Amino acid sequence: MNILIIGGGGREHVITKYIARNPKVSKIYALPGNGGISNLAECASISAEDIGGIVSFAKSHAIDFAVVAPDDPLALGAVDRLEEIGIKCFGPTQKAAQIESSKVFAKSLMTKYHIPTAKFEVFTEIDKALSYAALNDYPMVIKADGLAKGKGVTVAENFQQAREAIMSCMRDKSFGASGERIIIEECLKGPEVTVLAFTDGKTVVPMMSSMDHKRAYDGNKGPNTGGMGVIAPNPFYTPEIADFCMKRIFLPTIEAMNKEGRTFKGCLYFGLMLTNDGPKVIEYNCRFGDPEAEAVLPLMETDLLDVMMAVRDERLAEIPVKFRDASSCCVVCASSGYPAKYLTGYTIDFGDAEAVEGVEIFHAGTKIADGKIVTSGGRVLAVNAVADDLATARDKAYEAVGKITFEGMRYRSDIGASAL
Repeated sequence: MNILIIGGGGREHVITKYIARNPKVSKIYALPGNGGISNLAECASISAEDIGGIVSFAKSHAIDFAVVAPDDPLALGAVDRLEEIGIKCFGPTQKAAQIESSKVFAKSLMTKYHIPTAKFEVFTEIDKALSYAALNDYPMVIKADGLAKGKGVTVAENFQQAREAIMSCMRDKSFGASGERIIIEECLKGPEVTVLAFTDGKTVVPMMSSMDHKRAYDGNKGPNTGGMGVIAPNPFYTPEIADFCMKRIFLPTIEAMNKEGRTFKGCLYFGLMLTNDGPKVIEYNCRFGDPEAEAVLPLMETDLLDVMMAVRDERLAEIPVKFRDASSCCVVCASSGYPAKYLTGYTIDFGDAEAVEGVEIFHAGTKIADGKIVTSGGRVLAVNAVADDLATARDKAYEAVGKITFEGMRYRSDIGASAL
C-alpha cells in the first residue's frame, strides 16, 4: 500500500512511525513532513493547507490510503476532496470537522443535546463583549471561535486581562477571521483530562487518558501554547469517571453529530474538566492532540493502520484495540520565545538521548539543512519515555532531554509533577 501522511509536526511523526510497522505498507509519503519524518517517508514541500496540491500529489503517486492529521486541512475539506477521487482517508469530513473549527458550533451542539459544558455567551461586537466582561466574575475564559493553532484561548484573571484578550481577537485580528466572533465562558475548576477516541460514527473506542500541560512555563504559568508536555494515563481519570463520560459525553456527542448530518469518523479529542459537579467538556478537537498523540500512541498494542482503516470502513467494532499497562511522559523541547516570536535554523545535538531505555524522540519543528537536523518551529521535539510507572517514565524522559542541546532550547521541568 502507498500511504500519504498530511502534516509535518510531532503528531505526524508518531503516526508515520507506527504506520510504517504495518507489513502491508510499501511506501509512505508525507506532505510536508519534517526532519524526523524524512527518515521514514518521502517528503514533498506541499503545505498541509494546499488542498489542490495534496489532491494532485495523491493522484500522481497512486495513494491507497491517506491520513489527514492536522486541523486546518480537515477544516478545509481535504478528506472530502480525496474521497471524491477514490482515495480512502482517515479523518472527518469538512462538515464533521466543524466540531473543532467553530467553537460556537461545538458549544451550541452541547447545549442542544445536553452534553455537560461550561456556561457561555457568544459575541460579535467589541462593546458588548467588554460590557459583559466588566460585569461578570473572574477568572473567565475568552476563546476565539475558529482555529488558532491552540493559542486562541485566554484565561483572564481580571478585567484588564479580559479586555486585552477581547481587543486582541476582535480589534487587532491576532487570529484573523477566527477571532471575529468570540466566546466568553465560565472558568471551570478541577483536574483537566484529555481523552482521544477512535470512532467510525457508530462505535466509540476511547484511547488511554492523558494530562496535557498547555501553559508555557513551570507551575502552569504564562501564555497558552499548543502543549508543552503530557503524561498518560491521567491518574484522575478513574473507571467510574470513564463510565460517566462514555454514557453522558462520548456516545451522546457521536449521536448528536449523526443527528446533525455530520457523522464523525476519525479521532475525536475530548478535552474534559473534572469539576465538583462532574466531568464537563472544555473543547473538542477533530484530530489527534499534539503532544497527546506522542504519549498515547506508543502505549497502543493494536496496529494503528489496521484501526484507521477499520474506522474509515465503519467496522471499528471488529477490531480489539488494546493498550499496554504502562505509563508515558512526554516533554516538549521548544524554541526560546515560543509561543510568541522565536528564531529558527539552529543545529540540534541529540547526544545519546535515544539510547535511554524506553525513549522515543518525535520531531515537531525540524528540517534538514546541509545534512544536519535544524530547528524550524516553536515546538521542536517531543521526547517521550514509556516505563512501568509514571515516576520512572518521567525520570527517563528528563534524562533524555538533558542530553539534547540547541541554541535557545527551553522546556518545562514539571511535566507530570502534579500527578505524582
